[in-house]
Amino acid sequence: MAHVLIVEARFYSRLNDMLLDGARSALEVEGHSHETVTVPGALEVPSAIALASDTGRYDAYVALGVVIRGETYHFEVVSNESARGIMALTLDGLAIGNGILTVENEGQALARADKTRKDKGGEAAKAALAMLALKEKFGVA
Repeated sequence: MAHVLIVEARFYSRLNDMLLDGARSALEVEGHSHETVTVPGALEVPSAIALASDTGRYDAYVALGVVIRGETYHFEVVSNESARGIMALTLDGLAIGNGILTVENEGQALARADKTRKDKGGEAAKAALAMLALKEKFGVA
């Protein structure tokens, strides 16, 4: 069974609790163990995954967070750069499920974070496991 690190950007506590619930449930249903670390925001998620990958303790990673559009360009920077950082790590061979929500408003975030609705936390965990299975199929360590 895999040991998975969940990295959460804990900016919106209520929404993150929902994402975490979905991710943890998806991993536990499949019998995988997991740990969770918290970072201040979505921009720090790729860095935390990169640091953790150097330890060799984790088989896969789940990135969680919520970025809600505001009145400034900051939304685009955070959304684009966090996604770019995660994508760069996947291209380096890490199995990562990206569950960082980038939404227009809190209502959209609630619909996506809620485990009984869109369950994007659970989907991110399943994506990480799917990529791990693909690595194993191709014999990539």
